[in-house]
Amino acid sequence: MLKLIRPLFLQNRTGNTAQVFGVAGISRRGKAWDSPPPAKYGGRHTVTMIPGDGIGPELLRHVQEVFRYSCVPVDFEVVHVNSAMTEEDDIDDAITAIRRNGVALKGNIETSHTMPPSHKSRNNLLRTSLDLYANVIHCQSLPGVQTRHRDIDIMIIRENTEGEYSSLEHESVPGVVESLKIITKSNSLRIADYAFRLAREKGRKRVTAVHKANIMKLGDGLFLQCCKEVASGYPDIVFDSMIVDNTTMQLVSKPQQFDVMVMPNLYGNVVSNVCAGLVGGPGLVPGANLGRDYAVFETATRNTGKSIANKNTANPTAMLLASCMMLDHLQLHDYAALIRSAILRTMNETRMHTADIGGQGTTSEVVQSIMRLMQGASLRSAAAF
Repeated sequence: MLKLIRPLFLQNRTGNTAQVFGVAGISRRGKAWDSPPPAKYGGRHTVTMIPGDGIGPELLRHVQEVFRYSCVPVDFEVVHVNSAMTEEDDIDDAITAIRRNGVALKGNIETSHTMPPSHKSRNNLLRTSLDLYANVIHCQSLPGVQTRHRDIDIMIIRENTEGEYSSLEHESVPGVVESLKIITKSNSLRIADYAFRLAREKGRKRVTAVHKANIMKLGDGLFLQCCKEVASGYPDIVFDSMIVDNTTMQLVSKPQQFDVMVMPNLYGNVVSNVCAGLVGGPGLVPGANLGRDYAVFETATRNTGKSIANKNTANPTAMLLASCMMLDHLQLHDYAALIRSAILRTMNETRMHTADIGGQGTTSEVVQSIMRLMQGASLRSAAAF
């Protein structure tokens, strides 16, 4: 059993890994956006945990294990959502808990295409009910993971509340279905402004808007026009645009050309999965869903991983990095830096890898390696102190 020395390292730690897989808070007109709720009960935070389906429950148990091991001042309120239920009581309880706590960490909730048309995606209900308008994903190459392309460092900003995910469909006449894609000026301006503010905060040089305005001249045309309008207020950042089909080809050909990308909902889903594949797969990339009042953190590609559930083979990296993003959001930067540094060292130095990235390690072995590295960091800091 590993035993942690109480972290003296927290007294002077700089958290120099915060720019890796992290999303900074941004302010506008002096008012905080995406600001964390204040800590309660002696400096501790309460966070809603939604285990979800597939590998979600086991990965979140490992997050709890790592948090206990490193004495993170976070208590989890666990809310289970049954994806097979047609009633919405479970997801309503989860939304209420997030409204109460302000922050959540979740596994993906399965959305089966065999459910009746009236059944709404629980993930989508959560995002729209809480107005989590910005899905933020940081896809970055890891030196210890073998991939076709190197030196990838892309931030994807996806509009998270409308577009093809508006859940507005109807059968006009038998055999003819209309599915409505909703693009609004207000939400397009909002997500474009978020992308440019984040780019400036992170010291990024370019923002690329992804669209299909050559075909959807009104819907995607409005989105592109809003991006151009916002771009005019950021002369220090280069703005360009690219049609979505060309974007996917350019990503797999020369992904290093991209810096920050902003796009409507469905394109964001496709592009984020492509980018995750470029840097090693869904087990490596974390994601955040951010709004003015609430924040929900999860893996970037939102896969349930049902085929490998409870087999101790799932890669815990993405979920652990998502938990580090959450800690940064809660301004617990030292804890986030400690855990993130151990994760990246496990990936890049000790090369303890799960099967999805060519290794033979189990989920538990990877987590144990991370905790051993955390132990070593705390011992070195204690000796220096």
